[in-house]
Amino acid sequence: MTSDLKNLIKHINQSDLSLLNLTDRILDGQRISAEEALVLYRKAELPLLGCLANFIREQRFGREVYFVRNMHVEYTNKCINRCAFCAFRSKSDDDAWEMNADDILQYINSHAAQGINEIHIVGGIHPDRDIHFWLPLISAVKNQYPAVHIKAFTAVELDFLIARAGLSVDEGLQMLKTHGLDSIPGGGAEIFDDALRYTYFPTKISWQRWLEIHRAAHKSGIPSNATMLYGHAETPQNRIFHLSQLRKLQDETGGFNAFIPLKYKHKNNDMTGLGEVPLIEDLFVFALSRIFLDNIPHIKAYWPMLGIESAMLAMSFGADDLDGTINDTTAIYTRAGAAEQKPSLNTEQMIETIKLHHKTPVERNALYGKIRVY
Repeated sequence: MTSDLKNLIKHINQSDLSLLNLTDRILDGQRISAEEALVLYRKAELPLLGCLANFIREQRFGREVYFVRNMHVEYTNKCINRCAFCAFRSKSDDDAWEMNADDILQYINSHAAQGINEIHIVGGIHPDRDIHFWLPLISAVKNQYPAVHIKAFTAVELDFLIARAGLSVDEGLQMLKTHGLDSIPGGGAEIFDDALRYTYFPTKISWQRWLEIHRAAHKSGIPSNATMLYGHAETPQNRIFHLSQLRKLQDETGGFNAFIPLKYKHKNNDMTGLGEVPLIEDLFVFALSRIFLDNIPHIKAYWPMLGIESAMLAMSFGADDLDGTINDTTAIYTRAGAAEQKPSLNTEQMIETIKLHHKTPVERNALYGKIRVY
């Protein structure tokens, strides 16, 4: 199979010997540097990157596509940060919501009865809440649903919740873990560049702090995901630097389960004039991420953001995971103009969609253990 693919790549790109040598190394399983990734970005066309990324993907997962039965709890859109790309934060009291502890438990109960394996809890940075609001609530959810994985709080949320309680990050993470937190999501990373962060989200924690919190979580035995917000004002060098920092931390801790490229959506925010990148650029990002991130197992195409058809197309460009059934429990991307305005697929619909694209559906748990191969 490898020799056939090499011959195909030679046919795709016969004129650039340096690019051909680089693709040979990738097919041989060798790690590429950031400088080499930039060469790929500048010289390789999408068919070549797609071939390489899909080869790596099929070496690891064959034709399997993962999904999980899950729900989101977005407990408030009140937020002390003012991120220019955000359409989720409330603009006025009339647009604001917050859920108290009883609201959250009732909301979880209303969806958990349908059968879920993962609860994903994120929200804005509420000015009046710290970790002590959440500890008994996390315990209550875990006691009621002991088999359900609780994935909660971005690094941005954790930084505020823990500091407001006067605790160190290590202390706060250990308390959350003791009360039932299983993992943390990858949100809040945005793009690892000081100038862009200062321009578009100056009040958010630094990218160095984001990495510190994920490092601490991994060392506390709490795995996480990682993200990158792309398609706004960043450069290819910014993207590759971001991926390099994630790969470096993964070499150190091994704590990332998945990487999720998150596409900037341009509606209802302060960066609307930038527009959005086309689908071909999305696929470029997925393919390059799969090639470069040799130590992060899974690449997720978040279907509520991309739309299910585009997300399935990404499965041929390095991605292997769709996220989950969602059950119309997220508004973070829908408010920004996501492809799916009421994101909800039941298990049967998810399975049918994957099979229609000639892939093998795999229902997973939150840590990618296989529950059932369809």
